[in-house]
Amino acid sequence: MKSFPSRGIGIAALAIAMAACSADPADTPAVALEPAPAEQQLADVCPATVVVQLQWAPETDSGPIFGLLGPGYQVDADNNKITGPLVTGGKDTGVDLEIRAGGPAIGFQTVPSQMYVDSDITLGLAHSEQAIAAAGQQPIVAVTTLLRNSPQMLMWDPQTNPDWQGIADIGKSGKPIVVSKGQLYPNWLVARGLVGQEQIDASYDNSPSRFVSDPSFAQQGFANAEPFTYEHEVRAWNKPVAYQLLKDVGYEGYARTVNVRADKLTELRPCLSKLVPMIQQATAEFMADPAPVDAIVVDVVERNPKLNPYSAELATYGSRALIDGGLIGNDTDGVLGSFDEARVQRIIDEFGPILREGGADVPAGLTAKDLVTKEFLDTDISVTG
Repeated sequence: MKSFPSRGIGIAALAIAMAACSADPADTPAVALEPAPAEQQLADVCPATVVVQLQWAPETDSGPIFGLLGPGYQVDADNNKITGPLVTGGKDTGVDLEIRAGGPAIGFQTVPSQMYVDSDITLGLAHSEQAIAAAGQQPIVAVTTLLRNSPQMLMWDPQTNPDWQGIADIGKSGKPIVVSKGQLYPNWLVARGLVGQEQIDASYDNSPSRFVSDPSFAQQGFANAEPFTYEHEVRAWNKPVAYQLLKDVGYEGYARTVNVRADKLTELRPCLSKLVPMIQQATAEFMADPAPVDAIVVDVVERNPKLNPYSAELATYGSRALIDGGLIGNDTDGVLGSFDEARVQRIIDEFGPILREGGADVPAGLTAKDLVTKEFLDTDISVTG
């Protein structure tokens, strides 16, 4: 196997980050790049611009995608996108990469729906349950994943609720669980008997003000963000929060899966055969040294006044939380960016009935092979340590 250590220095990626941060977007000059070898040239098999739709604003949980962004990139704040050469190992593949922000930037639409509204989108990032919910009307197929496990969590104030040790204790308390509208996992928590339906409060607006003023309830969060921001960046709080990851109570959903529209899989097959291993490679490089990607993400957010601030300290914390927390890495087959199809089927079996009850058109007999494919993975790419 090609084995990449989980610590190290990505010199080429560092050079990319430094070049990218060197100028204002309006002044950023084109950078002459060494061409990638013929087997990594994408111009004849991929769209001239590979468009990637993020789930949210740029953050390091989408780090490997930013690892493919070469120097001289441009930030278009008006349209919430970043465009530059698509590189692998610091070399030009002959096509451009366009990364689009999600969440507020697309009116909080789901990524699958956005992919079917805008046919220019090549790849979209999603959670497993979103793909299940979309399978009837807007089917997507995951070709790799950036994260092995989800960083989603529930958090609480350990001083206000000192008896809470985890999500089960929150459920027993009967206190509210504040989540944002459209989240699918709260119904899974209810179906599992971990919390009561009456506890779910889907009014979270991503502001810390409610929690700060009344920390009696539990709130959604991500392990690569809120634990740091609440302790170090929310000045009205400035103390630790307690939390438990959903994965620690049995949630198996994949996060940040990289998807294509199901009806475009055949058309994109030649492109994906070359591009997916590049994403795997970028993931390995991110794990070895996330600092170059951290710098790029901080830079592109800083250049876009529409986005919430994303500090260098938060980027560093977030990347380390993903890497050190085991949320990114090889799957059960030992391949980076791969899928465990039995796990995917369990996700379908659990979420399918819940989503149907909520009105989603989940096809009967939906299987893992409908949602994921390992066809394009380079099985020699793995990480150690």
